[in-house]
Amino acid sequence: MMPTIAIVGRPNVGKSTLFNRIARQRKAIVEDMPGVTRDRIYAEVRHYERPFLLVDTGGYEPASDHVILSRMRAQTEVAIREADAILFLMDVTCGVHGADVAMADLLRRQEKPVFYVVNKADSPAHEIQANEFYALGIDRFYPISAEHGLGVGELIEEALKSLPPGREDAEEDGEIRIAIIGRPNVGKSSLVNRLLGADRVLVSPIPGTTRDTIDTRFNFNGRRYLLIDTAGIRRKAKVDEKLEKISVIQAIKAISRAHVVLMVVDAESGITEQDLTVAGYAFEKDRAVILVVNKWDLIAKDNTTFQEFSEEVRAAFKFLSFAPLLFVSALTGQRVSKILAEIEKIYQQFDRSLPTPALNKALQEAVERRPPPLFRGKRVKLFYITQTAVRPPTLTVFASRSEGLNIYYRRYLANQLRAACGLEGVPLRMVFRDREKKG
Repeated sequence: MMPTIAIVGRPNVGKSTLFNRIARQRKAIVEDMPGVTRDRIYAEVRHYERPFLLVDTGGYEPASDHVILSRMRAQTEVAIREADAILFLMDVTCGVHGADVAMADLLRRQEKPVFYVVNKADSPAHEIQANEFYALGIDRFYPISAEHGLGVGELIEEALKSLPPGREDAEEDGEIRIAIIGRPNVGKSSLVNRLLGADRVLVSPIPGTTRDTIDTRFNFNGRRYLLIDTAGIRRKAKVDEKLEKISVIQAIKAISRAHVVLMVVDAESGITEQDLTVAGYAFEKDRAVILVVNKWDLIAKDNTTFQEFSEEVRAAFKFLSFAPLLFVSALTGQRVSKILAEIEKIYQQFDRSLPTPALNKALQEAVERRPPPLFRGKRVKLFYITQTAVRPPTLTVFASRSEGLNIYYRRYLANQLRAACGLEGVPLRMVFRDREKKG
């Protein structure tokens, strides 16, 4: 499980700048105006010794009754509860602020590591000035400059040491992990209950009923499964309640844990931009995905309805062209039994190890049908291919000049290999490398 580090503090102390510095991306909006960051922003950070989830928060104003500031305060409190370690950021140029005192008092009650960070310490004079923060009753603080990177590396090294030991979810041999995702109120929890054959999960027509991920293990036809129900993922503009704000991070963690993802859409309301955004999380993680159109019983049908809706779904989710498509009703149980059979089928593909001779034969046949492109006057040569990982199947192709293989030819090879190797239902990760020259 990926641990979480949250950045907290009052408005305009440089939290988003520090977030961008640590994440090495400009994902958080940075503006010299208090309250710019209103929703938590997250990033998976993998360039340090240990990967972690970094969370940026809105500014903490303890006394304000303003609706926006009170919501920012609430979501900061949720982030504090969710985090494994906390970076409490303050501003040396402003000195100790009343909101800093309130935040320090809040953090003292947390049974988790807190790092007191004094930002904008760009000079020796600022570092001396930072000593006034000892008035908060802390033993140590970290002077940094988020803008220039001073002291940030040391801070993260210390924070990583404080994180709990790495933990893998208990996974028995052959267990298939399934995450059920989708926007709120598409029937995810009803589908869980139908799959389990019992009301093991709270079901309600109110969007956002499921706040946390819920794990349920069960056996079916001699196979062990772990079913992960997630809270619905909403557009940020629609996320107001403090407990819903953390659900996006929880859902993304659930996708990371899963082998197979059931992407549930609502047949009655149709496909929305948010459906595509939610599915994009699973696509970015290279998960095996099944597109599940729920509430199919509520649709008036004629001879063309099924074909037309299938084409609409395929056109919308074209980045998931490999994903199987099922039409079900969690309410009536219509075709729900087909879901587990489909999961078993695509998991076998997701976990398949392919023999190298068969892969190279498929590669040779693909090259004969369509030779690689020319690059700087010479045709790129593909020497051999081998599988280097499963879940998802990962194939490494060695070439003379891999940079000469454009995206269209790479996509062609992936499609040919997927079809030749029986991997039609799962993502295929392709890695292209130059073969080392002898001598």
